[in-house]
Amino acid sequence: MIEFIAVNLAPIMFVSLIVFLLLGYPVAFSLAANGLLFFIIGVELAPLSGGSVNLSWPLLNALPERFWGVMSNDTLLAIPFFTFMGIVLERSGMAEDLLDTIGQLFGPIRGGLAYAVIFVGALLAATTGVVAASVIAMGLISLPIMLRYGYDRRVASGVIAASGTLAQIIPPSLVLIVLADQLGRSVGDMYAGALIPGLVLTGLYMLYILIMTFVRRDSMPALPLEARTLGAGVTSLFVALAVAAGIAYAAHVYLSPTQGENADILGFTVGVAFIYVVALVDRGLKINAMSRLAQQVIIVLIPPLALIFLVLGTIFLGIATPTEGGAMGAVGALIMAAAKGRLTLDVVRSALAATTRLSAFVLFILIGARVFSLTFYGVNGHVWVEHLLVGMPGGETGFLITVNLLVFFLAFFLDFFELAFIIVPLLAPAANALGIDLIWFGVLLGINMQTSFMHPPFGFALFYLRSVAAKVPYLDRVTGKLTKPVTTGQIYWGAVPFVGIQVLMVALTIMFPQMVMHYKGNAAVVDPATIKIEVPGFGTGGGLGLPDNGGGLGLPGGLQLPGGNPLDGGQQPADQNGAGGEQKKPANDLSAPPSFN
Repeated sequence: MIEFIAVNLAPIMFVSLIVFLLLGYPVAFSLAANGLLFFIIGVELAPLSGGSVNLSWPLLNALPERFWGVMSNDTLLAIPFFTFMGIVLERSGMAEDLLDTIGQLFGPIRGGLAYAVIFVGALLAATTGVVAASVIAMGLISLPIMLRYGYDRRVASGVIAASGTLAQIIPPSLVLIVLADQLGRSVGDMYAGALIPGLVLTGLYMLYILIMTFVRRDSMPALPLEARTLGAGVTSLFVALAVAAGIAYAAHVYLSPTQGENADILGFTVGVAFIYVVALVDRGLKINAMSRLAQQVIIVLIPPLALIFLVLGTIFLGIATPTEGGAMGAVGALIMAAAKGRLTLDVVRSALAATTRLSAFVLFILIGARVFSLTFYGVNGHVWVEHLLVGMPGGETGFLITVNLLVFFLAFFLDFFELAFIIVPLLAPAANALGIDLIWFGVLLGINMQTSFMHPPFGFALFYLRSVAAKVPYLDRVTGKLTKPVTTGQIYWGAVPFVGIQVLMVALTIMFPQMVMHYKGNAAVVDPATIKIEVPGFGTGGGLGLPDNGGGLGLPGGLQLPGGNPLDGGQQPADQNGAGGEQKKPANDLSAPPSFN
């Protein structure tokens, strides 16, 4: 029995960790305690394991170095930067302004508020990267408005929760930073690979709303005329956008001779800056050349879009690393909050406190994971997992199906950080052994892990929405009518269709891998068979460009070796004479050791 436990210590250790987590112990301490406990067991059982356990007490000396490796990881420094940026933006009222403005823009059509929530959710995802901030902000602002104008409670809850989870897959997502670190890949490549799947998922959400407006016409009515406080003016907005596009194209043509490939980006910047300044002047001087709607849309939308370009644009263009991009984003968020007059000491203090909590949470989980992995690798757990997964029937397809089912199931109980730190390091070697691109694999796992926020009954996005949704009947502050609360069941049922859409997105990513693989660009593929390596000769030509004096390697008396071609056994041609016509010395006898006397 003891021999059986020693040989199978890896699966026993993994199952024990799952039991610890299901019992409700904190993840970081469960990982560390599990690792230390099985380290002691492994050291004692190592002689009985037949070589499958490679643990000894001196191995514990490696822990301080592993901890230092975690704390000195520059990649993880992007997490507090992006967290701070997102919380400052949420406190600055940007989400409220965006939801109000985009809601007015889409208000005249059925499902307009739902479209606005999805659109703003994507924008917040690209500026904050924090799911909690997005869901709470939209739950506080949009849910009362949607209920006020007759939206179905399940649809409204599902749209808000799902749109908030876009912050997990659309860069600069915190999940993608962690996945890149765990997979040993570039965060910039991970961001580039995840961009198109994130936008496609946003489109699928909007497609679902469009279908629902036809299937259940009364579930998402248009805003009534009295609620459209900004009035009409869509034509004015289109004219302003056309003018901005024309100026951008003219600037591009003008700058092309001097700026080359950067002319298109600079031209776009000039066009956007021009229309933004015009909107500010038009509103400030009350010229009213634009409609109020056009003014508001331009003034509200351009600053966050500029922040997105500042962060993601500089990363994709190679100007900044993700850590540097996060730092610029944090500064940009402070500037935006100050411009709105909402940068107060309380805002900065609360943002720093929340950032510290999340960063410490991530750091402690990672340190616990290092303790766990030290023992798990010592009992050859990585080999066990790799053999288990690589040996799945169906090869690569069977591996992908099994892994995605495993992650989908574990997402009911674990959040994305726990999945990233515990499961992903175990899956990566098997994926690499099967020849799967790890950036594509990471994006696929990120989309799947997104369901961890939406799974009833443990989805964190559902918890966030439950915390801000009305639990008792209340009087609406605009209409004065008694409004029914939103039940937990309605929130859960509203999330189910969007979980299905996320699963569909996983399938689409597997079927169309080029959505992610475009990150490699159009670099030419080199065929190894066409590579030719020429080695300089060592013969009578004096190899390596040195004169040959008969001593081999082109050096006089070199290493007691004969000159000539090594392929000829080092013998000089019989008829080769020196410059003075004298016969060269015969090759040295190598049958006996050289004499130094």
